[in-house]
Amino acid sequence: MRPNEIKQEINKLHLSEKLLLIEDVWDSIAQMNSELPMPEWQKRELDKRYNEYKDDELNLYDWQSVHEEIRNKFK
Repeated sequence: MRPNEIKQEINKLHLSEKLLLIEDVWDSIAQMNSELPMPEWQKRELDKRYNEYKDDELNLYDWQSVHEEIRNKFK
């Protein structure tokens, strides 16, 4: 089936069916995660950040504090 035909079929679905379809598509992408290429620079950056985390060199913030700071910033 061609992309335009797929789009036409999707347009015929109810919203709840479309949402289930999206979930299935994301699940299929997640299953192929190991096949997704990651550039070497990105691997190095992730390793660096993980090592900083393990060595307790990062300032970590809980999500409530971050949200509160953002809300206060834009009041």
